[in-house]
Amino acid sequence: MERQPLVPIKLDNYKPLRELVFETMREAIINGQLRPGERMMEIQLAEEMGVSRTPVREAIRKLELEGLVVMIPRKGAYVAGLSLKDIADVFEIRRALEGLAAELAADRITDQELENLERYLVKISEEIECGDLNKVVEIDTDFHTLLYQASRNSKLTQIINNLREQIQRFRTTSLSLPGRMRVALDEHRKIVEAISSRDGELARKIAQEHIENAENSMMSMVQQDRKYGGG
Repeated sequence: MERQPLVPIKLDNYKPLRELVFETMREAIINGQLRPGERMMEIQLAEEMGVSRTPVREAIRKLELEGLVVMIPRKGAYVAGLSLKDIADVFEIRRALEGLAAELAADRITDQELENLERYLVKISEEIECGDLNKVVEIDTDFHTLLYQASRNSKLTQIINNLREQIQRFRTTSLSLPGRMRVALDEHRKIVEAISSRDGELARKIAQEHIENAENSMMSMVQQDRKYGGG
């Protein structure tokens, strides 16, 4: 399936051009627009963004340092693949941390934060009806960020943030599985209900099951992609 071209760079802020190019390409990898295993053709990417090859080449080098791009001798640059081991390792950590965050939030969340979580549920439901995956991913990210905040444990938030790029790639892929968005929304509702009831043990259990289901969706998508030669 042919991907959508990258959006042309807009010089509407004070960031250097090379930084805008880097951010555009990075976002395209994280949201799955540039797929794992896809070759990064400098000329094509430069044309799509309306820039020269120089900032594209610089961006590719930076993305390699972040682990989002791999350089293969005599072949060029490719979007880094997602090994099943990497996926399992990240989800293993996330399952433990999300469970802990939900448990702590049940005891420490403010009334306003609880209200905001409820509002995110409504927004996600609306975007699912519109079929806007990118918007669902964006609000889903906000939902989980608020959950970490409500745990009142800055170290937990810091550890999760260190995995942010990988989690975001996985989130987009797992939510794109047919039917997964609605199931995830139902799981979110159950987490909020448990937190609202101040039942930390139940909140932890449901949060961990939510991440486990997300991992299963992610694994399913990756294996299906490989089965049909998508990387």
